[in-house]
Order: sequence, then structure tokens, then C-alpha cells
Amino acid sequence: MRSRPLRTVLLALLLLFGLPAEQRAHEIPEDVTIHAFVRAEGDVLRFLVRVPLYSMRDVDFPLRGPGWLDIEGSTELLDDLVRQWIVSYVGFEEDGRPLGDPRIVATRIERPSDRSFESFESALANVRAPMLPSDIQLPGPQALLDVLLEYDIASAESDFSIRPDLAHLGVSTATVLRFQPPGGTERAFRYESNPGLVELDPSWWYATSRFIALGFWHILGGLDHILFLLCLVIPFRRFWGLVPIVTGFTVAHSITLIAAALGMAPNALWFAPLIETLIAASIVWMALENIFGAGLNRRWGIAFAFGLVHGFGFSFLLSESLQFAGSHLLSSLLAFNIGVELGQLALLAVAVPALGFLYDRLPSERMAVIVLSALVGHTGWHWMTERGAAFLAYDLTLPAFDLAFAAQLLRWLMLALIVAGAAWGLREGVRWWGGWTAGRADPPDSRAGPVAGATGTG
Repeated sequence: MRSRPLRTVLLALLLLFGLPAEQRAHEIPEDVTIHAFVRAEGDVLRFLVRVPLYSMRDVDFPLRGPGWLDIEGSTELLDDLVRQWIVSYVGFEEDGRPLGDPRIVATRIERPSDRSFESFESALANVRAPMLPSDIQLPGPQALLDVLLEYDIASAESDFSIRPDLAHLGVSTATVLRFQPPGGTERAFRYESNPGLVELDPSWWYATSRFIALGFWHILGGLDHILFLLCLVIPFRRFWGLVPIVTGFTVAHSITLIAAALGMAPNALWFAPLIETLIAASIVWMALENIFGAGLNRRWGIAFAFGLVHGFGFSFLLSESLQFAGSHLLSSLLAFNIGVELGQLALLAVAVPALGFLYDRLPSERMAVIVLSALVGHTGWHWMTERGAAFLAYDLTLPAFDLAFAAQLLRWLMLALIVAGAAWGLREGVRWWGGWTAGRADPPDSRAGPVAGATGTG
């Protein structure tokens, strides 16, 4: 009787480790890359897509020999799998109207070494070709699946959009999608996970509205940008004192954001960690200035200097999103800037009254400024040390002094001249603003001592 529990445990271990393992067809692949083409011709929209075969799960693909994929037996399963794993998760719209269900025109199991998806024509010819020989030695986990779907459309000149929700095929899914408009230049998209509705040839209005929303939510979702703005406005009680500061920050980050989008930013791997470190350092700097009571008559200049850094930070997000701008690059850049400014105004509309409400109910406004700045600066300090360590981990080598570097140096010189001109214009504008606001009834409050009360007229 005492040996029964032991025999039960031994039997369970035997079943667990002694029996042949079931084929791992139900596991989610870690990294999945999807390649796709979209082309409209006549009254047909063709969608060519290549996915790893084993990303379509819940099926045991037949094998032969020591583990080679039975291509002929697996081909019989493909239509049902394509409907379940691809067709059900991809939707097209024509001029805003959803298209009907597609026809599965062709499917083909392919080897990982195949290069036919380098162009639409070669991919289309390959997926229509006869299936691979049945005796080919192709390991199942390495097999690819090519699929050709066709949708009925009214006209190839219509505006098309796609909602490719294929992230379920893997733990991490990346898609490279190329759209070929009739008589136009091929447009490439690359995105992670599910991007939502993607306009393949976006209109001016669609691109503009998309990038305004992107800029608005980016500034409100970026905690480091929020804390920097908070440090800028903590000492102020009135609107008029904030105008030169916010203007300086806005002009500066607009310059570097547009410059980065036009390829004028360094493309070295260490550049992004450097900018992230400097953004955190800007928070610490502003917090310390608030604490130690530095004069604020030139705070617009500090905001301008750090705005140049934050503009490069904004560009990291924008560089991944400009692919969705279509042919409206400049308007999308301006729209993103507008969205950022709207986000800043929304933040200031909440922060300034909230700070005024807090200061009115505390015995010492100066102490409140110090405490708030210390809390923000503490967070910035931790970010600065963490990001700085990541930056220093890169191999910082000097660039090769060749013609390419000389051309880049000339572009940076042009950017420096633009920055200098903008700074001079802002300085003159701030002087005029200081004179115009000198006699107004609501200058910035000065009860906080040396930390507040400046009009920014230096």
C-alpha cells in the first residue's frame, strides 16, 4: 500500500518523459515576419502575402521520414487554414466601403531560401507555379506559405485602405507591405503588431488629421516631456509670462523635428540614447534652477536650447510614422507639430490653474516650488543615470572624414545657421513682448521670491 503513491509518480514521469513528444504545432512562434503586396488592376484587387507555415496553428501537418514536411498532404489543408488565419483577420476598404470576401486563388508551400517576394511580378508568378516536388526535404518549421487573394472592386483608381490584424500569428509580428498604385511609385510600409486602418494612398485630409492626433497624444503620453514642461511653468502664475517660454520651446523643437525628418540628424546608433539622456538632463537642470532661485528673465532661451533636444526626441516616433503620410510629407510634418502644440496647450491649461490653486492654499509658495521641483528633478535624475549608462555602452568611434561626412557637416552648418537666426528673432520678439506686457495688470506673480516674477524680457 505504501508503494502505490511511488508507483503512481513513476508512471506519471514515464508518461511525461518516455512517450514520443507531440509535434509542436500549437506553440506560438516567437518572431514572425510577414511580406505582402497590394495591387489594383481593372476590377480586381490582388493581395499577395507570405507567412511562416507554422504560424497557422491548431493543426498537425503531415510529415514523412525523419521529419520532412509532406508537401502534397499539407497542401490539401491550406485553403481552410488561410480562411481561418488570414482571411478572417484582413479587411480592405474601397473609398471607405468594406470589400466583400476574397477568393483564394492560389496557395503554395515554399522553401525559406526562395527570393520571389522581391517583386510583385515574381511573387505572383511563383504562387501560381506548380507545387514543390513531393520528395523535397523541407523541415516543417522552416516552410513558408504564399497566398494570393483577389477582391472584386469598382475601379483601380479608387482609394484603398487595409486593416491587417495579423499580429496573432506570432508573439512579435513585423509586416512589410508594399502597395503599387496604378501608374504610380511603389509605396512601402513597415509596422509592428496591428497598425489599425492604413490608408494605402492617403488623402491630404486623412494624413493631416492622423498626424495632428499623433502629435497630440504623443506629448500627453510622453512623461519626460510632461515633466520638462511642468518644470518650465512651476514658478509662474500668469499667462503672459509663459508666452515667451512656450514660444521658444515650440520654435526650437519644430526646427530639429523637421530637420530630422529631412535626414539632417546623425544616423549613428548612439544618437537616440544620447538624446534620451539629454532630455532627462533637461528635467534635472530646470528643477535645479527652480530650487536654487536662478533668475527667469532668460528662461525662454533655456527653453529654446532644450527644445532643440526634445525636437530630436519627437522625431524618433515621427520617423516610424511618416511612412503613413503618403505623398503629403510636409503637411504631415506641420500637422504633427500642430498636434504637439495642442497637447502642450491642453497640458498648460490644466497645470497652470492647478498650480495657482495649490499655491493659494499653502503658507509658502516658495517652499511649494522647491518641493515640486525636487520631486520632478528626482525622477529626472534616475532617468538620466539609467539612460546615460545605456548611452555609454555604445562604442563611440570617430566618423570617417570622407566626402559623405563633409556633406553631412555642411547640412549641420546650415541647421546651425537656422537655429542662430531663430534664436535672434526670438530674442527681438521677447524684447518687444516684454515692453508690451510691462504695463498690463496681470504680470507674472512674484510672491515666490527669486524663482518667479520675470517677464522674460532679458
